[in-house]
Amino acid sequence: MTLTNELQQLHTEMRHWRQHLHQFPETAYEEIQTAKFIADKLFSFGLDVHQGLGQTGVIATLSVGSSDQKIALRADMDALFIHEQNTFFYKSHHEGKMHACGHDGHSAMLLGAASYLSKNRHFNGTVYFIFQPAEEGRAGAKQMIDDGLFEKFPADCVFGMHNFPDIPLGHFAVKAGAMMASFDCFEITLTGQATHAAMPHLGNDAIVAAAQLINALQTIVSRTINPADPTVVSITQIHAGNTWNAIPESVLLRGTFRCFSSAVKTRITDKITQLVNGICAGFDVSADIRFNPENAGYPVTFNTEAETAIALKAAITVVGEDCVNQQPIPSMGSEDFAFMLQEKPGCYIWIGNGSSENSCLLHNPHYDFNDEILPVGVAYWVKLVELKLI
Repeated sequence: MTLTNELQQLHTEMRHWRQHLHQFPETAYEEIQTAKFIADKLFSFGLDVHQGLGQTGVIATLSVGSSDQKIALRADMDALFIHEQNTFFYKSHHEGKMHACGHDGHSAMLLGAASYLSKNRHFNGTVYFIFQPAEEGRAGAKQMIDDGLFEKFPADCVFGMHNFPDIPLGHFAVKAGAMMASFDCFEITLTGQATHAAMPHLGNDAIVAAAQLINALQTIVSRTINPADPTVVSITQIHAGNTWNAIPESVLLRGTFRCFSSAVKTRITDKITQLVNGICAGFDVSADIRFNPENAGYPVTFNTEAETAIALKAAITVVGEDCVNQQPIPSMGSEDFAFMLQEKPGCYIWIGNGSSENSCLLHNPHYDFNDEILPVGVAYWVKLVELKLI
């Protein structure tokens, strides 16, 4: 796309904003300085700014004309507990934390859109700019909703955008229906009888039971779920024992499952429970199962038809039809923007971050947001507002 002089100047500013945010990453519900930086910029654009929803969330309002139409644009702003291994000058200054998913770029693009639209008011209605905390596993979107997000800012529809490695620079991907899978997690504690490792017959070995259970859980996808229904079940943590010569009393397993329908979700939950109970009975150990501790689950990210059509038109207008994938394969990753889409019709689009070469994958310690896509994202947001608020 060809950049206007105004977008070129804004690109330089956004690059500075993005790299500043990258240097000072803050994790879920601790985005205090991030929120202040964003709020200060929004105030400087002359917008009405509200702070504190979802603890650290920031919402800015821009109204133009007489229409009662209202659109919400959302960016996430939290970082991850990952130790950055990049060496560029703007690498993380916070040990063990980094923007490994591009939320620094998402915030910079939405700030850019707020800046541009505050000066170029070619629309009729109200735009809500939502800067959301705690997307990474802590359901900040749900917290903002529970705190009254859509009562205080009654948008007709809501839109989100996320960068995506290996989608080419200057390209988009979007479709109606499911874009991202649901996310559920589980925690299983197996408790047996501890004993000396030399005398296993005197105890009940929870580790052996856990080993059998881990293997059995892998059959849920391969032998229980219809192959036409994309599903993942993964064990991600095993904790047991603290010495060489003792069989511990208990084993803690944690894991996750992803799918695209409530029926499959129920089937997986039931099957996990059945396998745990059956295997524990066979090994004479007890079990405690907890699904979604700390309310960690996310629903399916589901795009509505009408809003997807508007998003698609905006993306094509910005980059051309050949640069928009209209049938992307849904991702088994998940997004708490899904909670907003349960409350309001809307659309979640992917913007290409370019090649993932040199480990530039999401949630990787070498990841970095591609600053070249900043004006592309702004142009999309602007065109979306102009098409929706006419």
